[in-house]
Amino acid sequence: MKVKVIVTLKNGVLDPQGKAIQQTLNGMTFDNVSEVRQGKYFEIEVNENNESKAKSQVEEMCKKLLANLVIEDFKIL
Repeated sequence: MKVKVIVTLKNGVLDPQGKAIQQTLNGMTFDNVSEVRQGKYFEIEVNENNESKAKSQVEEMCKKLLANLVIEDFKIL
């Protein structure tokens, strides 16, 4: 089963890469862009047929490795 995960910085955490992307877009005439927040996207293939078990395993992966829980949130899709 394939499980998708999005990891983003928590609200209030500075995002210098997102700010650089926003400034570059503004410089490319996309001047209506007021904010960009960047993150990470994962597709994880788990050898599990039970959806809830697969998502539970991926949640543990996020907590232990894929997300820095001090500054990042994650969402399992």
